[in-house]
Amino acid sequence: MSSSGRTMIVLGSGGHTKEMVALLPHIAGKHRVFVVASSDAMSCKKVLEQPDDLFVKIPRAREVRQSWLTSVVTTMFALAYAVAMVFWLKPTQLLCNGPGTCVPLCIAAYIFNVLGWQQCRIIYIESICRVDTLSLSARILRPLPFAEILVQWPQLQAQYPDTLYLGRLS
Repeated sequence: MSSSGRTMIVLGSGGHTKEMVALLPHIAGKHRVFVVASSDAMSCKKVLEQPDDLFVKIPRAREVRQSWLTSVVTTMFALAYAVAMVFWLKPTQLLCNGPGTCVPLCIAAYIFNVLGWQQCRIIYIESICRVDTLSLSARILRPLPFAEILVQWPQLQAQYPDTLYLGRLS
């Protein structure tokens, strides 16, 4: 990871946060912004905080077991919030690994990239547990030209040749 600019790191509940915390020693730079869902009380406590770290909360696009119909409204609200957050924080890199919370942030970064207002490298690391199929978040983000989808299994990369296989990362 680049050491210049601000790296926005999306944490998710449970295993997503555990995988991301395992990657943190490999993320260079002093300007890290950790993003967690507003209803996630545990993720921030798992990060070994450094003095320059910033923690921000974002509304969830969709809660677990929320109906698909009502999730349209909550996703639009989360996207509006994400646009404001990306504009305000101006990340140069957005690093995420699966929680649905990352999708509005990636779309917001994509919008700013397309408009040329700011450039943000979007890096999506598929969870180690995704061996044969991509997660819903990865399938949503895959068409975005600015998103790099990294997978940890060769058979997953073979199935989705536009992804990048790097082996096990954590």
